[in-house]
Amino acid sequence: MLRHRVQSGLLLGAALLAAIFLLPPLGVLPILLLVTFLGLREFYSFLDARQIPHFKAIGLTGGLILVASVWAVNYFQLSLGLEVEAIILFLVFAAILFRQLGPLPTERLFDTLGGTLLGILYVPFLFNFIVKLLTVWGDGPGRLLVLYLAVVVKFTDMGAFFIGCAIGRHKLLPRVSPAKTWEGVIGGLLVGAGMGWVYWWIVARWTTEFVMPPLQIIGIGILLSAFGIVGDLIESLLKRASGVKDSGAIIQGMGGLLDVLDSLLFAAPALYIALRILYPV
Repeated sequence: MLRHRVQSGLLLGAALLAAIFLLPPLGVLPILLLVTFLGLREFYSFLDARQIPHFKAIGLTGGLILVASVWAVNYFQLSLGLEVEAIILFLVFAAILFRQLGPLPTERLFDTLGGTLLGILYVPFLFNFIVKLLTVWGDGPGRLLVLYLAVVVKFTDMGAFFIGCAIGRHKLLPRVSPAKTWEGVIGGLLVGAGMGWVYWWIVARWTTEFVMPPLQIIGIGILLSAFGIVGDLIESLLKRASGVKDSGAIIQGMGGLLDVLDSLLFAAPALYIALRILYPV
């Protein structure tokens, strides 16, 4: 199991580096849409496992439109004077209700509405902040930011895993994730924040958009590590509620795509909000 985790992590890291630094900007969009589609489909499989009705086609279509619209608005720097996310969410909400007025409504309206919208909010809406990190500050800085996010969050995961296995004694939330310990969490926070500082020490010579003092870098690193751990716990909670062990089996030894993205989905909004406060555009 450990060997599979290491191998899968290396392959995922190589693919991420290739996507960030080798693909042209227009080549990144299909990858973003593919990740959105697969992640949202995995989420709706949770609902299928519990036989919770939902409108999968509306959710998948709305999620893809949300990510594509946000990417286009920021990449092409369009001044719409409107929040495109709010518009898409409203249209998805309206489409679900209009669908209920059709000839084949579901008997569990609230379950259908809640399940479909939760999928939109959990996957494309949160993933949308990664899209913003890629595009709001420009293509070059955006790629460095997403790589920074991945470095901090994934080293947090690895630090928590190895340190928790080595010295973990006190359970964090056994009801949600029995294997996680407080020792692992603290170790993950330290490893993630430390690797984030190393990353910026190396990258600082390549970009001048984000000039941060060491304490600020460490503070943001701890923030991202903490939100990444929360994101991992949230996905564990969703899997436990649905009775599903892994969200899928795309990556050997690491479960489904959501098992890889879970921590990134919650850390990305934290990084985006922190940077918008420190470096408004």
